[in-house]
Amino acid sequence: MKSTRLTRIAGSVAFAGLLALTACAPAASDSTEDTADANPYGLIAPGQIRVATLGDAKPYAFTDESGEFTGFDVELFTDVAERIGIDDVVFTGQDFSGLLAAVANGQFDVGVAAIGITEEREQTVDFSDGYLAGYLTVMASPDAGVSDAEDLAGKRLGVVQGTLQDAYAEKNFTETELVRFPDNNAAVSGLNSGTIDAHFLDYEAAKEYAQQYGLVNAIDIPSFDAPAGFAIAKGKPEFQAALNEALNAAMEDGTWKELYEKWFPGSPMPEQYLPSDEQNGE
Repeated sequence: MKSTRLTRIAGSVAFAGLLALTACAPAASDSTEDTADANPYGLIAPGQIRVATLGDAKPYAFTDESGEFTGFDVELFTDVAERIGIDDVVFTGQDFSGLLAAVANGQFDVGVAAIGITEEREQTVDFSDGYLAGYLTVMASPDAGVSDAEDLAGKRLGVVQGTLQDAYAEKNFTETELVRFPDNNAAVSGLNSGTIDAHFLDYEAAKEYAQQYGLVNAIDIPSFDAPAGFAIAKGKPEFQAALNEALNAAMEDGTWKELYEKWFPGSPMPEQYLPSDEQNGE
């Protein structure tokens, strides 16, 4: 009888202790809510944005002499990140061909590299609102005999794999042999060595290379139907909304205009990204 009574007492004490622990422990839903509050944008590391970008896409995103990332896109995104309360932004260079996949599979929080928004790319990632539009350019040596699209027939044209230029050339330059490169530097090296006859890249980047190597911008093609946007993984509506709100604020207070004038001096300025009171000549 004593043994049975002691067993009952021990069981009662253990049950009482379990109730106490249960009462003190936070509910699972509370813990989940706390985590969401601490990381509302679903970032890889709370309080830090990890950015996939390019190291040679001047003046959009590139590394300077000290190895730091800079350029229009880099400075704009840094400003946007600060507006949503995040000062810790880590930029990492990638090959463009794998950049969107790296964002989609969670290696990075966002892709920032003058990435044109297309229906095909929207199947892989989501985008912020557009923040830049411009031209695509075929660059060649002065004696290459390239002045229009017809002159590209039978020639070897360099493109950076996975870019808008790659897709455009595949569709429109059907009699041209496309040679794909991992980045612009490699393609321009091929152009200078005679491996390719011309290189198809962004207008602003082409200006820099043309000046540096004595090349010419032979063909300019409008690309306003695919404005650049910040790429993020799907399923992050809070992050997307925050980026859009901050991006709009940067345009409205003149920050976007200031950065555009700094990085694209003399280039036509798209009105749609100016403060509302400056659009349409107001």
